[in-house]
Amino acid sequence: MRKERLVVIGNGMAGMKAVEELLEAKPDYYDITIFGAEPYGNYNRIMLSPVLCGEKTIDEIMINDRQWYKDNHITLHAGPDKQVVSINRRRRLVESRDGTSARYDRLLIATGSKPFIIPFPGHKLDGVIAFRDIFDVNTMLSYAASKQHAVVLGGGLLGLEAANGLRQQGMDVTVVHNCATLLNRQLDSTAADLLQTEFESRGIQFKMAAETKELIGDKSGHVTQVTFADGSELPCDLFVMAVGVKPNFELAQQAGLHCERGIVVNDTLQTFDPSIYAVGECVQHRGQTFGLVAPVFEQAKVCANHLSGHGVAEYKMLPTATKLKVSGINMFSVGDFNGDAGCELIEFHDQQLNVYKRLVLRDNTLVGAVLYGDTKDGSWYQSLLESQQNLASIRSMLIFGQHYADVFAQEMTDSPMPEVA
Repeated sequence: MRKERLVVIGNGMAGMKAVEELLEAKPDYYDITIFGAEPYGNYNRIMLSPVLCGEKTIDEIMINDRQWYKDNHITLHAGPDKQVVSINRRRRLVESRDGTSARYDRLLIATGSKPFIIPFPGHKLDGVIAFRDIFDVNTMLSYAASKQHAVVLGGGLLGLEAANGLRQQGMDVTVVHNCATLLNRQLDSTAADLLQTEFESRGIQFKMAAETKELIGDKSGHVTQVTFADGSELPCDLFVMAVGVKPNFELAQQAGLHCERGIVVNDTLQTFDPSIYAVGECVQHRGQTFGLVAPVFEQAKVCANHLSGHGVAEYKMLPTATKLKVSGINMFSVGDFNGDAGCELIEFHDQQLNVYKRLVLRDNTLVGAVLYGDTKDGSWYQSLLESQQNLASIRSMLIFGQHYADVFAQEMTDSPMPEVA
């Protein structure tokens, strides 16, 4: 009896997590074929920053090497020529750039996202790159070995990780950010100032609230200078654009699938075509798109549940915590760290120890948290936020963390009730 044929477009973390979950649930259910545009197995993309810093090697961040695919009887087509360029939904057929094709009974699209490139003058010069994959990391390492001046555009997570890695490789690094605070989507101004001070102590310079005007190149077409709207300029041998990503859904759109800001999926990660599923940074679920690994992995689990025939799981989006992958810097953020007029703030700041905590509550439930310097209670705060439990009984101890809150709650439980006359 012929097995069902599952074709996966995308060999990254989201698609392969779904395949791993599927193999665990029903290892012999499908004949699986995977197409990937990079010439590797599946690697941990979020660990590219430690590779850039020299803390890890490419081999050490591989999740599934090529032998794993063979061991699990998976056909892998990997490399630029194997990038899928068409989906024929009527014939249930996908075809790659070099003409390799595969038929499917079920199709999983996991094409991820693409780095956003701001099209100001000079953005196509040599030496202007993104920070997205192994090729980008190898390019940065090559520049660090022979060049001096690096400019990183973007004061978000990826930009700061790129800046830290290039600095550790010996380059002079300036981070350019269009806001007055770093990580403005994850941190309030106090935590952001602490973070910037720490990076400055490591030799990284910052140009904040800056508007990049143009990249200037030499006669050979290589970037040499960055100019700004205020008339200032910076020397530049390497310009890293780390200003966000956008869902990569053009292939799905060309195939006639419903797309808006991403491939629109329902709570089972199914597209409007019942034979086609999608997971990861390429999708749009209930109006939201995704850029962090936690929700992507949860999507993969739900998708595998349905592909394996169980059909009971539904994807529900929960607040996702943010951490910075830079050695020696402890930072945690989750939920609404600003709050509104109906919220209460609890803050703690030890300037000598560089420890800062900010909790945001509404009606005695936690809606957001920012931790800097001491993040050991981050997962506890996240669980409180997700459970939406009433915290009135431990509110006075909440800022000091789980241990003190638990001790306080136990003491209140052990205290004898006063006698009623």
